[in-house]
Amino acid sequence: MNKRLVLALTFVLILMVSAGVMAQTEIEVWYHSGRGAERAVTQDQVARFNEMQDEVFVNLVELPEGSYNEQVQSAAVANDLPDVLDLDGPFVANYAWSGFLYPLEDFMSEEMKEDFLPSIMSQGTYNDHVYALGAFDSGLSFWGNRKYLEAVDARIPTSVEDAWTYDEFMQIVEDLQALEEVEYALDFKMFDVGEWYTYGFSPFFQAFGADLIDREANQAEGTLNGEAAVEAGKWFKSLFENGYANQNPPGDTEFINEVAALSWTGHWNYNPYTEALGEDLVLLPAPKFERQATGMGSWAWSITNNSDNPEAAWKFLEFVLQPENIVQMTDANGAVPARSSAVELSEPYKEGGDLNLFVEQLETIAVPRPVTPAYPVITDAFTTAVDNFVSGGDVEAELDNAAQEIDQEFQYLGIN
Repeated sequence: MNKRLVLALTFVLILMVSAGVMAQTEIEVWYHSGRGAERAVTQDQVARFNEMQDEVFVNLVELPEGSYNEQVQSAAVANDLPDVLDLDGPFVANYAWSGFLYPLEDFMSEEMKEDFLPSIMSQGTYNDHVYALGAFDSGLSFWGNRKYLEAVDARIPTSVEDAWTYDEFMQIVEDLQALEEVEYALDFKMFDVGEWYTYGFSPFFQAFGADLIDREANQAEGTLNGEAAVEAGKWFKSLFENGYANQNPPGDTEFINEVAALSWTGHWNYNPYTEALGEDLVLLPAPKFERQATGMGSWAWSITNNSDNPEAAWKFLEFVLQPENIVQMTDANGAVPARSSAVELSEPYKEGGDLNLFVEQLETIAVPRPVTPAYPVITDAFTTAVDNFVSGGDVEAELDNAAQEIDQEFQYLGIN
């Protein structure tokens, strides 16, 4: 081989290597700084993704959770969104309606679509397009103290089908309240005013046959302030008036300190509750009133329309949404794995696991918060109404005010 040919081949090789390096696509990913274990998993997954291939490099940007939505909104208005961001599920529709998000369904195989829990697909879909996919969903129900339940001879249901009825539930609450050791039969986490009120308490309204809005008509009048909703509101208010629940708890301590017998909360309390109560901790299905309902929805990944490289962004999402990586995340944050294949890999959530009831509820009785661009106003109005009537306000008046505020937003958006 002559020197010219060697030099030529060497030059071509250099060009090929250089082209490979230059071809790497950099994408920016924003995420909220959640709990420490969750944050550590996200950082680990990004590091592993960057190391395992040289086509896409992820630049991870952490934003404070408390101001996350405000910062994302400001960036959207300034046309300065990153390639990928995570959004709290109920807010996805608002960003999709505003034209900020890139549809994902063309990236997904049919097998992948069918593998996601129905709650995940419901949360991330707006106008027949999938705009967000979460690695996990949330579980919401009552946690109980077994020794108190046994002390009042309460039946302990284990599945959605055999949940307590309304009459059964109210009798158990009354009996628990009568126990000398119990200060409050119910713990509702009333210190956490905000999205918790809508996520946590709207299922009670739905259990009475009401809802936050008429989802077909995009209207709150007659639904949020309808007969069933007023009945639900008066029932919820009565729990505080009768002393069954504490309107002003000192913090998230009542159930852990065993002064409360039942705690209406989510999957995220499994570890601290287990540590505090051990074998006395029992997970109970959402009770049957007029119907059964429980909350759902959590943070999910989206690709923005600002991205010049949606295919590269999808490579990253496809990686973090692999079953093994989903379970790595849910082992850290205690949430429900988003895919059926991941549920099978999860010790607490697989069939027979301590938390499998949450999966059963998500597949049968979970109700998404309204998938509408008006949701930010819906949740603010509902939270204000509940906070006001629990504090002594008139239930009907507060729900009337909330319905009026929501319908004004629908009119402003032009979607009713």
